[in-house]
Amino acid sequence: MLSTILLGVLVILVLYILSTWRKMQNLPPGPTPWPVIGNIHQINKLAPYETFTQLGKKYGDVFTIYFGWKPVVVLHGYDTLKDALLGQADDFSGRAIVPVFERIANRKGLVFSNGPHWHQQRRFTLSTLRDLGMGKRSIEERVKEEARFLWEFFEKQKGKPFNPAPQVTAAVSNVICSTVFGERFDTEDEKFQKLLRMISENISFLGKRGFQMYNTYPSILKWLPGEHNKIFQNASDLQGFLNTLLENHKLTRDPNCPGDFVDAFLNKIDEEAGNPDSHFTMESLVYTTFNLFIAGTETTASTIRWALRLMLLYPEIQKKVQNEIDSVLGSEKCPSLEDRVHLPYTDAVLHEVQRFASIVPNGLPHEALTDISFKGYTIPKGTQIVTFLHSALYDKKYFENPDLFNPDRFLNENGKFVKNEALLVFGAGKRQCIGESLAKTEIFIFFISLLQKFNLKYPPGEDSPLELDGGGTRAPKPYNLCAEWRI
Repeated sequence: MLSTILLGVLVILVLYILSTWRKMQNLPPGPTPWPVIGNIHQINKLAPYETFTQLGKKYGDVFTIYFGWKPVVVLHGYDTLKDALLGQADDFSGRAIVPVFERIANRKGLVFSNGPHWHQQRRFTLSTLRDLGMGKRSIEERVKEEARFLWEFFEKQKGKPFNPAPQVTAAVSNVICSTVFGERFDTEDEKFQKLLRMISENISFLGKRGFQMYNTYPSILKWLPGEHNKIFQNASDLQGFLNTLLENHKLTRDPNCPGDFVDAFLNKIDEEAGNPDSHFTMESLVYTTFNLFIAGTETTASTIRWALRLMLLYPEIQKKVQNEIDSVLGSEKCPSLEDRVHLPYTDAVLHEVQRFASIVPNGLPHEALTDISFKGYTIPKGTQIVTFLHSALYDKKYFENPDLFNPDRFLNENGKFVKNEALLVFGAGKRQCIGESLAKTEIFIFFISLLQKFNLKYPPGEDSPLELDGGGTRAPKPYNLCAEWRI
């Protein structure tokens, strides 16, 4: 009896392996996986994007790696990413709801969902944020207000060394908070700073070995200690904080006069109260605001921290930016997006910062929602897809000497700013970041406001080379600077 059962199990296992193999046989090439662990052991745990870069050189612009038994297809190089995300936009619009994301977001909200729920959340969010001023002058005024609070904090340091990261992150976060919740927070409030540190920790976890391991073996690792437990606790704490804000909002809102994103969403919930299939519920509101709170904070703040760090490293570039600002704005005029055309060198510097920083090098994972035919290969339904944005930002076909920080690559012979289509900082296609215009506004106004008023210098004895923190995101190690008032 036992032998019959074992034989049956063996037959089923063999059939499953053969079925899986048949599906995978037309996958793109890649390194040979090891049993059980796949290629995880080959991936640089401190800089996964470096491994993907080397594999792209060896196997081409579409290749396959394995996390455990599961294949992951990597899209490498700008041309390949363009063909997939723009040329076959519908095919590559799926989001991979890997176990980490599923546990955090329950397949709800704006980012970690698919199908009708995602379509409705995205359409509503885009429309509402536009109504609230995203891409318009009204949102600029909010950014200018936070920029003033930020440079006032810099001024209070009296030229002494300090770490700008906490205040920069808080200033950026307050822009999205005022848009979503209708209120800003004290940037030096310890609870607010703790929440922002949680966001930073969770973002940096993406792409780390622990992220890959949990997604590969969730049923085992959920019972074991590790960094993943801290990430899940952070997400729970952040969602609890948002829940409190939302409940308070319900008590004070005026349905006839929605003043922020939450007001509009609550009105939408009321409007669809009789629809049992509605995707607008308090649960989806929590997850959508959770997405906006995180996405609207960390990557933009990280870009500004990169920009300040690079100005320390390249004082001659800092000086050229300041000269241009002085000639166009003087020392008192607040910067506005309409000034961008008159500040081509500064604009070039900011675009080069975004390219060079490559903050989220692997992007967020996509998934094949159906079998996809792409460049002669078949990507089976359910396969995770890495849109390797770093490979576009460092593509030698589009950026000469990409390892060098060189703003001049975004200027023509007449000193005018020129775009480069390979600058896929915000992704492309149907999953392109919806906060792109807000992020660009913040980066432009915050950066110019600070360089307009301060000379940024290394603290005495801290003239150090650029070093990066390890992990799935690219971020400079924490640093101090001195901000000397120049007006």
